[in-house]
Amino acid sequence: MTASTLPAAGTGGARALRAPFACAGAALAATTYVGLVDPNRSGHYPTCPFLFITGYYCPGCGSLRAVHALTHGDVGAAVGLNVLTVVGIVAATVVWGRWMLRAWRGQPRTRVAPAWTIYLVLGVVVVFWIVRNLSMGEALAP
Repeated sequence: MTASTLPAAGTGGARALRAPFACAGAALAATTYVGLVDPNRSGHYPTCPFLFITGYYCPGCGSLRAVHALTHGDVGAAVGLNVLTVVGIVAATVVWGRWMLRAWRGQPRTRVAPAWTIYLVLGVVVVFWIVRNLSMGEALAP
């Protein structure tokens, strides 16, 4: 990098990466814990309250086991346990990468996610929640 391509002092660079790295560190710590402490063995994690009360799967049911499978390199099992979690991890990684790049370059956040994206994500979660509890969506159940 030449001096002209480096961000100005205080507008980017290593100092601006504190927040993205802190977020990544927290995610890495949680993922490491789930990777080391098997959610398939009872007694380590609480039961899903929605599943316990209703007998139906919530959108997050199977997520801990999916993350555990991913930490052990078993993508197929992770997708089988909760495909929404796997897709969400990929999406979150892309968003985090863009955040890192923007912070390094010293670029401000130029826009907020449009309302339709929030409604779309909410709609996908609700449809996933309903379909995984129907007989036709049995493949989506953990």
